Amino acid sequence: MKYNNRSKAVLLLKDGTIFHGKSIGIEGVTFGEVAFNTGTTGYQEIFTDPSYFGQIMVTTNAHIGNYGVNDKEVESDSVKISGLVCKNFSFNYSRVDASESLFDYLSKQNLIVISDVDTRALVSYIRDNGAMNAVICTDGTPIEELKERLAQVPDMNGLELASKVSTTEPYFFGDESAKYKISALDLGIKTNILRNLAKRDCYIKVFPYNASYEDLKSFSPDGYFLSNGPGDPEPLECAQEVAKQILIENKPLFGICLGHQIIGLANGISTYKMFNGHRGINHPVKNMITGKGEITSQNHGFAIVREELDKHPDFELTHEHLNDGTVAGMRMKSKNCFSVQYHPEASPGPHDSSYLFDQFIENIKTSIN
Repeated sequence: MKYNNRSKAVLLLKDGTIFHGKSIGIEGVTFGEVAFNTGTTGYQEIFTDPSYFGQIMVTTNAHIGNYGVNDKEVESDSVKISGLVCKNFSFNYSRVDASESLFDYLSKQNLIVISDVDTRALVSYIRDNGAMNAVICTDGTPIEELKERLAQVPDMNGLELASKVSTTEPYFFGDESAKYKISALDLGIKTNILRNLAKRDCYIKVFPYNASYEDLKSFSPDGYFLSNGPGDPEPLECAQEVAKQILIENKPLFGICLGHQIIGLANGISTYKMFNGHRGINHPVKNMITGKGEITSQNHGFAIVREELDKHPDFELTHEHLNDGTVAGMRMKSKNCFSVQYHPEASPGPHDSSYLFDQFIENIKTSIN
């Protein structure tokens, strides 16, 4: 094993707090909102998830990179996080299916990484003080200069980011001869969502984030899907209008994460930026309809205002996050529409909630018949 003499690096938080570590050898400076994920596996899927765009990811698992990367385990065409903070970065890896090391993978995309950080202390600090902007520096830029540049980085609250990760042109996914057709609005869609729909006999046409209702309807779909994605949902007025028009047509509508928030906003239910958000693969959720518990994969920093949902005459809470009582799922009483705040496609994570895709298909079958 070759010893690497690595240079010093720093993580500077917006409030002036500094955490020290080492560079893995990719030099530079990167900015974003610092967030942590408690998953013990699935780092490649996390790094390529468009919902993490604009965020510096802190991984709480002690070892990152130990099983390398695999070309099939991506959720988009590139790394979407702004930077990575970890405890131990593994340059060596061991897995039969691995195609290359994580270092080589990240080097190709010039992702700035700081390792050897006391991530337990960092996560504890974020829990107490909330998510905030930060900068990773691995090239020796003076702290005062970093502070000046960090002060210019916009806050995530009010920030529209779906346009940064959405497709620019419509594209198709799945078998053209499939039984059902789905129009999907890409606000930052994960590939495994498309896989889950395709394996349920769906042919999907994926539209850009700013597509109109008429665009989506032109595919003559049997159902509509609003995807996950990064940033604040409030600035996405076009997507909210699309949701309103779909609800007037009343064909089956399913929303995940950001799509879930868009449905709420389209019906006058507010969203808010959470103190920390939910990011991990072991979040407990209760299905309020069946009474069963689910262990879920989650990744969001905004949420539906529960008090407004509870008062809305046409909505009911279907899923509750058991850690803090926040809205994890909802459905409309007079429309063929439901949504969840978490990720039933997992990737990474448990498959407890994959039945939600089946529920969507059942809604489509009922609508057709």
